[in-house]
Amino acid sequence: MSEGDAAGRLVRPFTLTGGRTRPSRADFTLITSVTAVDPPPEGATRPQPEHARILRLCAKPIVVAELAAELDLPVSVVVILLCDLLEAGRITVQAPRLVSRTPDLALLQKVRDGLGRL
Repeated sequence: MSEGDAAGRLVRPFTLTGGRTRPSRADFTLITSVTAVDPPPEGATRPQPEHARILRLCAKPIVVAELAAELDLPVSVVVILLCDLLEAGRITVQAPRLVSRTPDLALLQKVRDGLGRL
């Protein structure tokens, strides 16, 4: 990798976020599901190129970690861009389901029995 490539890779995320380093909201985790709003809200402005890429990938529900991998961008940058889209009403967000902290004893018994039969 040349020195110019390395510098470009460092500058690009910074420019994509307009210099912002922190998201404006705390709605996103790695496993938060994101879906584009279709049709876009009335009066929606034309999205920037990276926002448009995100909207295309979010045509079907996708989690933040997978979105960052598809875009080849740091998760922190993707979250900032997602905040922009959420505030513009262009995406919906589905928080991960909370898992009960109490173990399901019947399920654990079935797993134990199944392992015993192996």
